[in-house]
Amino acid sequence: MNLDSTPIEIAIVEDEPELAALVADYARAAGYAPAVHHDGARALAALRARLPDLVVLDLMLPGLDGLALCRALRADPASADVPVVMVTARVEEIDRLLGLEAGADDYLCKPFSPRELMARIKAILRRSARGRKQEPAAPALAIDAAARRIAIHGRPLELTPTEYGILAALARRPGQVFSRAQLLDLAREGSAGLDVTDRAIDSHVKNLRRKLDAAMPGVEAIHSIYGLGYRFDL
Repeated sequence: MNLDSTPIEIAIVEDEPELAALVADYARAAGYAPAVHHDGARALAALRARLPDLVVLDLMLPGLDGLALCRALRADPASADVPVVMVTARVEEIDRLLGLEAGADDYLCKPFSPRELMARIKAILRRSARGRKQEPAAPALAIDAAARRIAIHGRPLELTPTEYGILAALARRPGQVFSRAQLLDLAREGSAGLDVTDRAIDSHVKNLRRKLDAAMPGVEAIHSIYGLGYRFDL
């Protein structure tokens, strides 16, 4: 496994096919790459051949139970730091303690909410070295056209209506050069009554550069093209 690759790989070791498929669907929707195993012994061999970044592990499995599988992972230096979330129908306190003592990072009793499981996985990965290196990052720049908002790495920019119109127009067509007149027309779209002049475009672009630089220090996103206008590259 390459720690610098994405997405995060999650092994789901669960002998109930429908539940395993449901968890896999939620994991995929969350941006992870799931792999499903239904037998404990075969799962251990597969995990040793290709280490995942996290294991969702059922306690009651054919071939090799979850406790034995978890202990085997912890005993091997190559897999000792792989986070394990144990899930089981056993609800007794002693079962939870046995799971945690075997090396599980978290314990969830069936029936459980797949959304809660994804939240716990995300929290564990946030704390783990594997998750910090691989957790999917928010897009560098995201445009919410309905709300007329733009965010950088998940953080919204404080923009005027004109600044939003200019930046949205540039960002939607990276690499394309826009004249000041074109940006003027695009900035007015969706902003009835907006008073923008051709000369004011330069001032708005200057303000945009300042705000982008605060959000992404050292990154030049809006480029001046002499005699033509502006281009966005990120």
